[in-house]
Amino acid sequence: MPKIKTSRSAAKRFKKTGTGKLRRMKAYKSHILTKKSPKRKRNLRKATITDASNVKNMKKILPYL
Repeated sequence: MPKIKTSRSAAKRFKKTGTGKLRRMKAYKSHILTKKSPKRKRNLRKATITDASNVKNMKKILPYL
C-alpha cells in the first residue's frame, strides 16, 4: 500500500488538540479591519474547533496528523 500524501496547505492551517480534535484560526481578520468593531476583531484572534461536519474530510487530507 503506498503512502498517502498530506495536503501541505491544510497541514499549515490545522493542528490537533490533546483530545484529538482539529483546531483552526478564524477567517476575516486579514484586511478591511476599519469597519469591524474592536470586539469582533478581538474574537477573531482566538482559535476555534473545526466543525464536526468537516472533520471526516479533514482527516482524509491530513492522514498522519
